[in-house]
Amino acid sequence: MNMLIDTHSHLFLEEFVEDLPEVIERARQAGVTSVFMPNIDRTTIEPMLTVCDAYPNYCYPMIGLHPTSVGESYEEELAVVRQYLDTNPHRFIAIGEIGIDLYWDKTFLNEQLIAFERQIEWALEFQLPIVIHTRDAFDSVCQVLEPYKGTSLTGVFHSFTGTEEEAARLLEFDGFVLGVNGVVTFKKSTLPQALKSVPLQRIVLETDSPYLTPAPNRGKRNESARVSDTLNKVAEIYELPRGQVSAITSENALRIFKIPQ
Repeated sequence: MNMLIDTHSHLFLEEFVEDLPEVIERARQAGVTSVFMPNIDRTTIEPMLTVCDAYPNYCYPMIGLHPTSVGESYEEELAVVRQYLDTNPHRFIAIGEIGIDLYWDKTFLNEQLIAFERQIEWALEFQLPIVIHTRDAFDSVCQVLEPYKGTSLTGVFHSFTGTEEEAARLLEFDGFVLGVNGVVTFKKSTLPQALKSVPLQRIVLETDSPYLTPAPNRGKRNESARVSDTLNKVAEIYELPRGQVSAITSENALRIFKIPQ
């Protein structure tokens, strides 16, 4: 049986409180063998760990501070992340999701830059990959990462929706892959064209549940089972069998997140 990994899913959010067991069961039925869970801020750590404890070796947690949660008390938020890392670094498969988001608000850009860079340093210290959230901040993210090009830093550019040129620029970071989700199925998405220049070895699949539901279910709550809709579209773009695409993208995920097969 092929592996299919959802490398980015927030199944610990309140959207799933009512029916999480059914959501997990549908994911299993869809062939999903693992779900990787990025943290948001200190309010989500315990719910996330509770879900991961309930589904061991299936749901895997990350630790980090999401850029939209960076505000005046960002130092306190980062202190919580650091505390979890110091206490049990082997509990987490990555530092994430971290990055820069200037879509909603640019007020805390400086704080976002500090938080992003500090968490990159922690990733190197603990030898963990990073999962990067970028929204309206492509150049800023590239600038922050540039000095780390020669280091052992690895990770995922989550929810890649950019152009061929932007893909090429991100692929210059050797240890990184692009996270592809339901956006690739949207009618107006230019992503199918951009991906034609990206080797399949540099892609992982994700849902970003409960957000970014792929066609044909747009507008409904997203869940991990729907990574199979993204798989279908990616297989079509690369003109390869589904099984081959799920195997290669899953191997990519296991390699980046250092999870034994």
